[in-house]
Amino acid sequence: MSHHSPHSPTRRSVIRAIGGITAATALGAGGVLASASAASAAGDGFGLRIVDHNENDPRMWYYRFATDAIGWDPGVNVLLPNGYHTGGRRYPVLYLFHGGGTDQDFITFDRMGIRAWTAGKPVIVVMPDGGHAGWYSNPVSSNVGPRNWETFHIAQLLPWIDANFRTYAEYDGRAVSGFSMGGFGALKYAAKYYGHFASVSAHSGPASLRRDAGLVTHWANVSSAAVELGGGTVYGAPLWDEARVSADNPVQRIESYRNKRVFLVAGTSPDPVNWFDRINETQVLAGQREFRGGLGAAGIPHEWHEVPGGHVVRPDLFQRDLDGIVARLRKA
Repeated sequence: MSHHSPHSPTRRSVIRAIGGITAATALGAGGVLASASAASAAGDGFGLRIVDHNENDPRMWYYRFATDAIGWDPGVNVLLPNGYHTGGRRYPVLYLFHGGGTDQDFITFDRMGIRAWTAGKPVIVVMPDGGHAGWYSNPVSSNVGPRNWETFHIAQLLPWIDANFRTYAEYDGRAVSGFSMGGFGALKYAAKYYGHFASVSAHSGPASLRRDAGLVTHWANVSSAAVELGGGTVYGAPLWDEARVSADNPVQRIESYRNKRVFLVAGTSPDPVNWFDRINETQVLAGQREFRGGLGAAGIPHEWHEVPGGHVVRPDLFQRDLDGIVARLRKA
C-alpha cells in the first residue's frame, strides 16, 4: 500500500489549486478525504524539503527545510500582512536578514517586535536563518559540511517564496534589508543579483570590505572560522579570494545600486560589539560614508541616517524604512 506523507504531491497539488488557503478537506491517498490542516499550505521545491512547519498563527508562518546547500536544517519565518487569508491580493516582499552572533537566527526580528512594526502594512516579510557568522555567502572553505547561505537564500528560498505565497515575483516586488552582518548581506545581494530587488537597506551594515587593510574581510573570516565553518573561512585565509571580495564589496559595485531605493543607517558612537569585540560601529560608519560618497559621485539617490549610539537595532528607523519600502514597491 502506498503511503502519502503530509507533503505528498497528491495532497499538495489539491491545496495549491485552491489558492493556498487551507480548506476544510483535501483529497488524500486513495481518494479518501483527509483534513487539510494536517498538510502544509506550502510545498517542497527548489531544492527545499519541508521537515517542520507551523501555520497556526494567522500572520507568522514558520518552516524548516532540509537542503543540500546547508549541512543542517535552516528555518524561516514568513510574516504575512493583516488580511492575507481573507482576500486574494498579491503583496510585495521584504527579505529581512539578521546579524551575526551565536544568539542570532530567523526568530531574531520576531523577538524584537516585527509583528508590531509591520501592523497594517501591506507587505510580506521573509526572515530566514543566515548562520551565526554565515555572512550571506558561499564560503571558500568549510570543515563542518555545506554552509552555502547565498545559494540557500537566492537560488532556493526566493523562488520558493514566490511559488508558495501571493507575491509579485519581479524586481519591483522585492526589497532586501538587514542589521549588521545582515545589512552587509542585503547590500551584497542587491548588487550581485541586481534584477531581484528594487530596494536595499543596511542598518549598521558594513559597506566596505577593503578599507583599513580589509578589516571587515578579516572580521568575516575570523568570525566565520570561529562559530560557522569550524576553522574554514568565507573569503579564504591567509590569502583572500580577491575576485570574491570584489564581487561582494558594495563600494566596488556602485553602479549596481542605480534605480534602487537605498536606505542606510549608522551609529556615530564607537561602541564595541558582538563577534568578539573585533570591530565596532566606527568601522561601519566609515565604510558607509565611503559607500555614500561613491553613490553621490555617481548621482545615485540614497537616504542615510547617522544617529547617536553604537551597534544596535533602532526600531524607529526600521519602521521608517518599512514605510519607504512599501512606498517604493508595487502596491498590494
